[in-house]
Amino acid sequence: MKQGGTRQKVKTSSVQERRAGQSAAAGSKPSKKATRKRSSANPRGLRISRRFTEVGRSPYDEIDWELRTATISNERGEIIFEQVDVEIPASWSQLATNVVVSKYFRGHLGSAEREHSVRQLIGRVVGKICEWGERSGYFATAEDAAAFRDELTYLLLHQKLAFNSPGWFNLGVKDTPQQASACFINSVDDTMESIMDLAKTEAMLFKGGSGTGSNLSSIRSSKEYLAGGGTASGPVSFMKGYDAFAGVVKSGGKTRRAAKMVILNIDHPDIREFIQCKAGEEKKAWSLIDAGYDGGFNVPGGAYDSVFFQNANHSVRATDDFMQAAVKGARWQTRAVTTGEVVETFEASELLSEIAEAAHVCGDPGMQYDTTINRWNPVKASGRINSSNPCSEYMFLDDTACNLASLNLMTFLDDDGVFQVEDYKRAAALTILAQEILVDHADYPTAQIERNSHLYRPLGLGYANLGALLMTFGLPYDSDDGRNLAAALTAVMCGQAYHTSAQIAEAMGPFSRYRMNRRPFLEVVEMHKEAASQIPSEGVPADLLQAA
Repeated sequence: MKQGGTRQKVKTSSVQERRAGQSAAAGSKPSKKATRKRSSANPRGLRISRRFTEVGRSPYDEIDWELRTATISNERGEIIFEQVDVEIPASWSQLATNVVVSKYFRGHLGSAEREHSVRQLIGRVVGKICEWGERSGYFATAEDAAAFRDELTYLLLHQKLAFNSPGWFNLGVKDTPQQASACFINSVDDTMESIMDLAKTEAMLFKGGSGTGSNLSSIRSSKEYLAGGGTASGPVSFMKGYDAFAGVVKSGGKTRRAAKMVILNIDHPDIREFIQCKAGEEKKAWSLIDAGYDGGFNVPGGAYDSVFFQNANHSVRATDDFMQAAVKGARWQTRAVTTGEVVETFEASELLSEIAEAAHVCGDPGMQYDTTINRWNPVKASGRINSSNPCSEYMFLDDTACNLASLNLMTFLDDDGVFQVEDYKRAAALTILAQEILVDHADYPTAQIERNSHLYRPLGLGYANLGALLMTFGLPYDSDDGRNLAAALTAVMCGQAYHTSAQIAEAMGPFSRYRMNRRPFLEVVEMHKEAASQIPSEGVPADLLQAA
């Protein structure tokens, strides 16, 4: 949930890297029983202590409520959404009210089924998670289940935690697929069937409120031949079709457009076309604006609705070899997808300059550093990481999904402006458990993604409002002290997430593919430990640094 002001999300490797995915073999959809098998045949459940709540006292009764009107207007002052008499916690801002009511309340506006209270929204989501948790034996006793329900409700009610949008859109809604993951990575093969299947999968993900990323480097280039004669279209041509679908499928049935990432490797023969394609369309939009077309976004018939590549982020996958070649003034070769033969030779530094110039024009393409990403891959025995989601905070193997959640840093300050480290740790632990419960029961768009979700159980945890916290502490956003504070916050969150995951594994059994990945997994955990031990103390409260 976006609550008051600009949300700032840190891209962190604290995503549950211990549970990445591998691309499943093609075939029929596996049975629920098979995919949900864990290493522990007799889970003993977890004990849940209370930190924020008391037995017998509902978190809903501990705060003040008020009735409000949620209203959203366009740039001309015209009301485009309004719902009256919605019950909202008195401490929530009007902006939070508008966003939550318009985006996450379910049921048709004006109907009896329409949600009208934050109690209903949180109760629906928490209720479904707790129902699934009890069904799967995550709680040692009924008292532990009740404690978890109250503690999770408290975090959501006090805006300390927010799940990703699909969770709010879908969980607990009758006759709706229980899609809980926001971020997906989809593979594609060099066949027309696979290319079209990707378009279908993406459309269904966008409809459910999720984002998706794909590396299209497996598609043969426009410089290669088809088996039946003629030249291939190349990935950039297919990107136009993907982009058009993304533009018309609204996320979660709401007003926001889809979130999409497209990636191409630096050695793909069409890499120059990929680098320049979005900047070229940006210049077309400028010409249309000069000719009188509307320059706003999401304007039917406007300049940006009339050009390609406006519904996706583009990223180049660069290796250390390429970056070293650019630094040394060496040449770089692209290679055919089908044969591996050299297609063209460039000056590496010139390609890097083209990336920078295109990004200066339109913000794309970004860069992803393939060698570093795969060095931090904890499931190397299962395969390599080729892609990310649109926000780039989820990087795992192909055909995987991740449900995300964010902790609101500003809500962990007490009245004296002191950051409450233990509250922060406890919130991280409860959030990871809630996300873990979602994995087995949520719905997934493809058999491969469902299978991999059950085999590797990927989770993502981040935080919001870093900028506001830095300002509260009097630290410049672009400063070493600010970066030190962010590093400490990330280390505590990451460490607590791993610790809680170990506790879950002890009680419920580790994820199915842990044994084969034990060595690389523990090596990555060691890398996190080493990085945390090197955080400078400047700008970091002593207790936070100690916790890190």
